[in-house]
Amino acid sequence: MNAMAFNKRFEILALLILVVNNVAAQKKDGLGASFIFGDSLVDAGNNNYLSTLSKANIPPNGIDFKASGGNPTGRYTNGRTIGDIVGEELGQPNYAVPFLAPNATGKAILYGVNYASGGGGILNATGRIFVNRIGLDIQVDYFSITRKEIDKLLGESKAKEYIMKKSIFSITIGANDFLNNYLLPVLSIGARISQSPDGFIDDMITHFRAQLTRLYELDARKFVIGNVGPIGCIPYQKTINQLNEDECVDLANKLALQYNARLKDLLAELNDNLPGATFVLANVYILIKMLLSKFIFSGFTTASRACCGNGGQFAGIIPCGPTSSMCTDRYKHVFWDPYHPSEAANLILAKQLLDGDNRYISPINLRQLRDL
Repeated sequence: MNAMAFNKRFEILALLILVVNNVAAQKKDGLGASFIFGDSLVDAGNNNYLSTLSKANIPPNGIDFKASGGNPTGRYTNGRTIGDIVGEELGQPNYAVPFLAPNATGKAILYGVNYASGGGGILNATGRIFVNRIGLDIQVDYFSITRKEIDKLLGESKAKEYIMKKSIFSITIGANDFLNNYLLPVLSIGARISQSPDGFIDDMITHFRAQLTRLYELDARKFVIGNVGPIGCIPYQKTINQLNEDECVDLANKLALQYNARLKDLLAELNDNLPGATFVLANVYILIKMLLSKFIFSGFTTASRACCGNGGQFAGIIPCGPTSSMCTDRYKHVFWDPYHPSEAANLILAKQLLDGDNRYISPINLRQLRDL
């Protein structure tokens, strides 16, 4: 090979390496922060810092969470939450740090912050049975504090771009507004007499619209909102209503579906009315329904019994704690405890949110949302 041909090949090779490196850099550069709002499905430890009856920082919670060596962190499952898994898959180098944790300062917040709280809801009255919890109004207040900190870290111009273009806001909330508010035995009877399901859901949607608009005004642009799952099918509901394995509580699921239809309309309205924003709907209801109906095909042996809990046919009354009975085959249970999915179930759900089609997440999936 003569010198000219060699040099030409070398130039082409160098150009290819440059292109590949640029693509990799752009992909890496496209990742930003994951800001997580919601309830115990995605709480990563905020309730550890509250005087509350809703806590998960006791064993055997977290027994399969590798980052903590199997020690409890305040996550309401045996391993990672959906928020953890999605963050990993989208290239987050660190899990979003709980807002109330001492290490939620400095550059750590640039990877994202988790504001979720076990027992929290859209409405401020939700979860009062637990004494303390952080509702969505307060979670948004907390984000406004983070927002000012990011201004200090990056400068106002870069901070605005970072929040608008390189950050995803995920919100998983609403189930507690039914389970620990409207449907709560004894405590909620007065509310149900005075307020129809339509009126209650109207209140939820009105509050949620205002909360999402506040986040938009704080420069949030990429949103993923989970609807309410089939809450009538969780082990707790099956146990207290003395149902069979293949039955679910009809009223709870009907309320979830009624709310979900209104939520879909709300997100369409916000997509039309808030310039530059993308609101993605995660159809958690359909995803979990699919998993529950076809659990055997996904490698599970039960979709009704809690792995960790006590009480009744499905171990569905007493939450998971040191004195609970615990299954040995944790990856074969859809439910970790009376309320929450196992890490194995979260992995299946997260995969569909990341790469699934419009049945499960629309108008785009989470990888596409990240790359907008």
